[in-house]
Order: sequence, then structure tokens, then C-alpha cells
Amino acid sequence: MTDTQITFTLDGDTVTVPEGTTIWEAAHGRGLTIPHLCHKPAPGYRPDGNCRACMVEVAGERTLVASCIRPVAEGMQVTTNNDRATRARKMVVEMLMADQPDQPHDAGSHLHDMAAANGVTGSRLPPKDAQTVPLLDNSHVAMSVNLDACIQCGLCVRACREVQVNDVIGMAGRGHDAYPVFDMDDPMGDSSCVACGECVQACPTGALLPATVTGDSTDFDREVASICPFCGVGCQVSLKVKDDRITHVEGLNGPANEGRLCVKGRFGFDYIHHPHRLTRPLIRRDDAPAKGLNVDPGNWATHFREATWDEALDAAAAGLRGRGVEVAGFGSAKCTNEEAYLFQKLIRQGFGHNNVDHCTRLCHASSVAALIENVGSGAVTATFNEIENADVAIVIGANPVENHPVAATYFKQFTQRGGKLIVMDPRGQALSRFATHMLQFRPGADVSLLNAIMHVIVEENLYDQQYIDAYTENWAAEKAHLAAFTPEAMAPVCGIDAGTIRAVARDFAGARAGMIFWGMGVSQHIHGTDNSRCLISLALMCGQVGRPGTGLHPLRGQNNVQGASDAGLIPMFLPDYQSVTDDTIRAEFQAIWNSDDWSGKAGLTVTEIIDAIHADKIKAMYVQGENPAMSDPDVDHARDALARLDHLVVQDIFLTETANYADVILPASAFYEKSGTVTNTNRQVQMGRPAVPPPGEAREDWAITVALAQKCGLNWHYDSPADVYAEMARGMPSLDNITWDRLAAEGAVTYPSLSPTDPGQAIVFGDGFPRDGGRARFTPANVVAPDEAPDAEYPMVLTTGRQLEHWHTGSMTRRSRVLDAVEPQANCSLHPATLRKLGVEPGGMVTLTTRRGTVQVMARADRAVSPDMVFLPFAYVEAAANILTNPVLDPFGKIPEFKFAAVRVTAA
Repeated sequence: MTDTQITFTLDGDTVTVPEGTTIWEAAHGRGLTIPHLCHKPAPGYRPDGNCRACMVEVAGERTLVASCIRPVAEGMQVTTNNDRATRARKMVVEMLMADQPDQPHDAGSHLHDMAAANGVTGSRLPPKDAQTVPLLDNSHVAMSVNLDACIQCGLCVRACREVQVNDVIGMAGRGHDAYPVFDMDDPMGDSSCVACGECVQACPTGALLPATVTGDSTDFDREVASICPFCGVGCQVSLKVKDDRITHVEGLNGPANEGRLCVKGRFGFDYIHHPHRLTRPLIRRDDAPAKGLNVDPGNWATHFREATWDEALDAAAAGLRGRGVEVAGFGSAKCTNEEAYLFQKLIRQGFGHNNVDHCTRLCHASSVAALIENVGSGAVTATFNEIENADVAIVIGANPVENHPVAATYFKQFTQRGGKLIVMDPRGQALSRFATHMLQFRPGADVSLLNAIMHVIVEENLYDQQYIDAYTENWAAEKAHLAAFTPEAMAPVCGIDAGTIRAVARDFAGARAGMIFWGMGVSQHIHGTDNSRCLISLALMCGQVGRPGTGLHPLRGQNNVQGASDAGLIPMFLPDYQSVTDDTIRAEFQAIWNSDDWSGKAGLTVTEIIDAIHADKIKAMYVQGENPAMSDPDVDHARDALARLDHLVVQDIFLTETANYADVILPASAFYEKSGTVTNTNRQVQMGRPAVPPPGEAREDWAITVALAQKCGLNWHYDSPADVYAEMARGMPSLDNITWDRLAAEGAVTYPSLSPTDPGQAIVFGDGFPRDGGRARFTPANVVAPDEAPDAEYPMVLTTGRQLEHWHTGSMTRRSRVLDAVEPQANCSLHPATLRKLGVEPGGMVTLTTRRGTVQVMARADRAVSPDMVFLPFAYVEAAANILTNPVLDPFGKIPEFKFAAVRVTAA
């Protein structure tokens, strides 16, 4: 559309709309909904005009026109409600209804709504021959395929091919025998379908349905808008609830997802109804066996006894009160902003120190350290949606197709429009088939590769001198530093030939607008901060920050890791990354909290707390929603630490591996059972709402923390999360103009928001950076080798990560029926040649051994993995990846080296 306005007549009324508006859109904008079937008025769906159910009359034209694809024209006269148009639409619907099954698979489908809108209650026409109807297909655990209800509208094809860009669904056959097929006409369950469910949400007839829906998709008591509880994309969802159980989930048109979801967001909701949910407080029995991973989540009575809330809170507080610096806290990025804020406040105000941390230490702490150091902010400089305005984008050390699937749809659509995508990763990945360049570099060689790219930009004078002069500092040092990193010198180090390095450098430096995205493949190294420094320098030297389609974006892992960090759930910063060592800042929070001062010394990080337990410096812990018995590196070391504690309070929704070591367990609420805000990877603050109550006596996390604080002697009084949010906003400038009431009404606002009506700034730092002098900084980075190198005893490289179906430590996703059915068994990935060398068939068992420990796991053949590498997901307790990982830390971000360990692989 353009700024040019078009005036035309619609059912006798004069209407003015932007040029390019279709008749259907113009009518819909005036509250008139023209019946439609193949048209889906949602972002990403182009009109197709094939069903002819939206026909209208245009004066002077002999035939009726499809309103969904006809743009308005100056002076056009359109009639939607005359006899000719209405009879034509009615006949189309009647013909389609003739072939519908006698017992509709979905009586609440859009087709039945449109039939009612057209006054069609049946059909006078005969159905097509029965033998032409494809068989029903229930081969997929999440979705049913009922092609006897298909009307060949093509929406499922567009959903798969153009919106999600997975290209699994196509049409086979001709004429009235045409029907959608999966891959080469495979059963859906045997196809390459990734179960995003976009086709299900698009289907207007019930030909494609969630497996949990039978008979009527509108058969629910209420519909609640909330936020997906999994990755950092922050998809808005509509939860359909019947009898206090979620029956199915659809995507809403939120700023991060525009209606799209992935398999976890659409089908992973039922973990909240799992019989393992904690429903009453538990206290460890005096005669319990020794602490360890020996508690059956379904039969815990030999280890714990049920207690009242007062008894459990008294016991929890008794083991924490008066211990001061001997107490530490792990908060959770799965909880809300308000809950993260209260948790860090309790540790600081209640125990007088800053020994509080959460999972950001294990995912993007090094990215945050580099961003704060060099651009003055720990958040992204542009939302991932801004890729629509870019012409070149780099994705490095990230696998968004599996880890951020909805964000990946934007990346794939970007390439479909002609954008150049540069993918860099030691492991191949699905996004590589969309890439202009796929650089599968050697593990741990990030800095050498990135410095070589920047060397070319300097050598060929491709940098943006005007931007560098106006907005940066320390360029001379960076430029001199890069002189030694020629592509020819770095090619043997990183494993990428010099010509490819030069081509990538020219493509990115020559971009009109370029973005850089990265993941934990960049951050989880001892040189993770250096990796991020390189990426920041690369963007700065090319002037690719602060404009549409430019920016730096570390893709955040958990649903609220950005918000929890913003809220101060880290040991060196108070809310909004304000230094805890600054007396003035602490004084401001003392006033807000009506509190005495506490330590001005930065606290211990996650891994430092574990070491301090072994050193008898930390003797009690409060853990909310975290699972260090699975997520920490060298996890046997972490488990031994948890067993040593005098007192451990765990607040969670399941009896997690960490809760096995607890003295008191407090049953908490899942995300779909609570109110509160979360902040996604885009800096979008969004409102979560409860769809169902917590089970049994379980309580919302914020309320538990408040009650525990009161038992610990703090005079806290909050009536709701809104009260907590109001207090947060007093000390967090990032929340200026973003009130609770505004979020409740609008659902989402991006920070910073410059006024009460500003939706927020998707792009920041267009006129300078929040550092002294307003300038970003170049920080040169030297090549630092991984802590341990492969050798004769451990000849291969182990790297870890997530899978599409499972998330974090598996405590939620492995209790989802669909997700666990699709990916039920612990597994690792090895190159086929490596398996042949080992004499192991795909599906056979292998033993992985590092200097920390050994696991046995099923092996898959995967050509995306280099012959000298093994990939191990970390969601499986029976083959816990972190038994093997190296706990050595990045000196700046204090993040462990999860992505590189020397390993020996043998046949089991």
C-alpha cells in the first residue's frame, strides 16, 4: 500500500482507503465481513481468490469478482449485497457443503460459520464419488487429517510453504480429485512435518485438526489470552479452556509471532495437567534415605511427608533465617518479572548480600557482559522483526529452526524475498538450506573467523568511516589489532577457506541494512564475551546499528530470561542493570524498599555458589523454578553440592531433580496459572494471564515468596502482581510509560516507550549509545583456545544444545504427551562415517566419556555433525549432558564452556 488514497463506492457509501487495499479489506475495515473461505486475513497470508466465496459485483464488469484479490480503483462502484452476488456466494458454499461428511469433524469450523452466514443449512447437490475421497490419516500424534472435509482451498499449503516456510504440504491430483499431501504423499506422521500446526490453525473445514479436538473446536468454556511459556520469542497464545483444563491452543496476532506457533507452543501445554504436579507442601522425613536422585516423582512418600502451608513455610524460614551470607538464591526465568523482582529483593533485603542468580549465567551472560561494556545496554538493539527491513543478515552460533522456530519463520521469509542470509555454525542446521553462505567452521574458532572477516573489511576499506567517527571510540586500536588476522592465516584455524571469508565480508559490509543474530553457540565458551565483542565490532564498523533493518540481537533462551535479568535477578546488578556497587543506586532502592543497606559487593554467580557450597561458605539455599541438578556444568559436582547443604528450599511445579535434594518443597504455579508480565528477546513486555487455577494447594510464586519473606521477618505487603509491578517501575526507567493497566489493555509494549501511547522503540541507539560520551566502543579480541583440546584419550569434540521438541532440563516438555511422544528417548547425533568407524548402527547405543564422567545414549546418524564431533541434547536425565560438560568459566561473563569438551565415543 502507498500514501495515495483511493475513493470508491461500496454498497452506495463513499469510502476512501489507501491505494492497494482490496475490496475485501475495505469492506472489513468498515465492519462488513464478506463471506470468505480460502482467504485468511492474517499476517503472512496472501489472498488467493480460488474458492469464489467472496464474490461481489463491480459496476461495468460482466462477471463477479473475488473481493479478496481485487484492489479498489478510483471511482469503482462495488455492490456486495445485491441478489446476484449473494446467490453466487450461496451457491459456492452449497456446492462445497455437498461434499462434507455427514458427521462433521469440526461442527464449529469456519466453513460452517460461512454456511450459516450465507443461509445455507444443507445442499441440494450430490456429493462426489466416495472412492475419490482420500482415507483419513491419524498417523500423527498431535494432529488428525480428515481429507473427506477438504475443500481444496490451499490455505494449508500457503500456511506451510509461505508462512512457516517449511514446504512440507503440496497439492496432488487434478480438479475435484485434488487434495493436499505431505512430502511425497506420505502419512503425516511419517513426513518431515515439524508439527508447528499452522496448517491446523489455517484450515477452514476441520480437514486438519488438533488431535485433542473432536466434533467442535468451539466447545470450550472460555478463551484466555496469554504468552507461551517456552522460548524467548514470546508468542501470544489463545488458551481454550473447558472444565478447568486447557483443550487446545491457537496463536494470536502478537508482535513477536503474528499468529504463528511452534510444536511446543501449540501442543506442549498439557504438562500443567500432568499427574506429577506438586499439589501440597512437602517436608523431608526424618527417616528419609540419603539425599540424591532417588525419588520417584509419582511415589515420594518414603522421602517426604505432606505438610500444611504454615508448617512448610515455618520450616523453610527456620533453615534460612539468621544465616546471612551463608544463604544463596537461584531464581527462575520461567517465572514473571514481578516474581523475579521479589526473589532478588528477598535475598538482598532479607540476607544482606547479592548471592542471587539465575539461568542467564548459563546462557547469555557473556553476551550481556559484552553488550553492556561496548554499547551500554544488555538488551537487543533491534527486534528480530526488523529483519524485514534488512538485505543481509548473519546468524551465528544459533539454530533458530529448532530453538526459536517462530523467529526462524521471519528469517526464512527474509530469504524468500531475496535477502542474503549468512549462517555460521560448527554444526549444520535446517536454516542452512536458505543461506547464501553456510560456514561450518571448527568448534571454538569463532574469534579467528570473525576477526578474519573484519580484517577484509578493513583491508578493502569497506567500513563506514562516517559512522565510526560519529558514534564509536577505540577504532584505531581495533584496526591495528585486525591487521594480523588475514583470511589466509585464519583459514587453517577456523576451517573456512579464504575466498569464502572474503565473500562473506563483502556481502555484509556492502549491505544497505544488516543484522547480526547469535545464540548460545557464541556465548557458552570461555571466550564467549570475546565472541560477542567481535560481533559488536563487526556491526559498528559497518554502521549497522540504529537504523531500520540493522542491529545486534542475541536470541534469548527462556521465556523470561530477558525480563528476569532486567528485574535484577543477577549478582552484580540491581534492576535495570544498575550496579550494586554504586552507593547512590543502592540508596535509591533502600528508599523504595524501606530497607537498610546491604552489601555493596557483587555476589556469587551460579557456578561460584556451587563451589562455595563445597567450600562450606554457602550452607542454605532457596531455589525457585531452577534445576541446577540438571543444568549446571559438571553436574555431579553440582549434585554433590546440593546434597551437602544444611537446608535447601525448592519451589517448583514438579519434583525436579533438584527437588530430590530439598528439605522443604513448596508447590508453585505453572505460567498458565498466574498473572504477571514477561519480557521477550525483543524487549517486548507482555501480559500473561491465568487460564486455570493451580492444582490442589499450589500457589502462585509471587505469593509464596511474599509469605516466605514475612516468615523471615520482612514487613512485606502486596495484594497482587500489579502492586509488585508498580514498585518495580519506581526503580526501573526501562518501564517508563509502560503501566500495568496499559499492558492489560494492549497486551504488549516494547521498551523503551517514549510516551503513554508509544508502542515502543523496536530500534534503539540511532542517535548515540548510553555510555560516557554517547559512543559505542570497539574492544579487540584475541584468539583464545578452548580450555581442553582433543587428544589421544579424548579425540572428539562434544557440544550440547536443545532439540525442537524439548526445552531446558525437560521438566516441562517431557511431561507433555505430544512432545514426549515425538522425541521420547535420550539421543546423540554423530556423522554416519563416525558410526561406521565405531561399528554402531543408527539407533544403537554409544558411550560418551569426558574428564568429568560417562553417559550411555542412543546414537543417530546426522550429516550435519562433523565427523570429529558429537552433539548431545541436555534435556534427558537418563543421559544428562552436563555430567560431561566442562565447568571452566569465561572470565568476564562467568559462563561455563558448555559448547566444547574433549570426549571419547565408544560402542556401548
